[in-house]
Amino acid sequence: MYKISTRGQYALLIMEDLAENAEDSFVPLRLLSHRRNLSVKYLEQILSKLVAANLVEGSRGINGGYRLTKPADNYTAGEILRVMEGDLSPRNTNEGNTIESAGSDEFWKGFENVINNFVDSITLDTLVHKNKEFVGFEYCI
Repeated sequence: MYKISTRGQYALLIMEDLAENAEDSFVPLRLLSHRRNLSVKYLEQILSKLVAANLVEGSRGINGGYRLTKPADNYTAGEILRVMEGDLSPRNTNEGNTIESAGSDEFWKGFENVINNFVDSITLDTLVHKNKEFVGFEYCI
């Protein structure tokens, strides 16, 4: 079974954080690290891929950090996940051991379409708004 890696999951969280907290200003790397409880080195690895894909931009210096390159509603979860994960196919075709039959091949193509259509239908803006709906419902016992 294909699973989204922690890097993919954190990439979505980081992008949500940037969408929530950075209008036109850059969010410092150390602040992102503190808010998400991630090491700076791990964050740099994730952010370097996001920068290379032109999803975020970075700036050095006293007011440096990272910010989105476009409005949050112009990003999809699928776009972000593909940067970190590559193809989001539910079957592993890299091993060369795929079982081929007309019926099962149609099943896997349909399954892949459902996954890709779903992740491409969710915008970063939607994720940010969903997170805001849950603010105030967290509690500790």
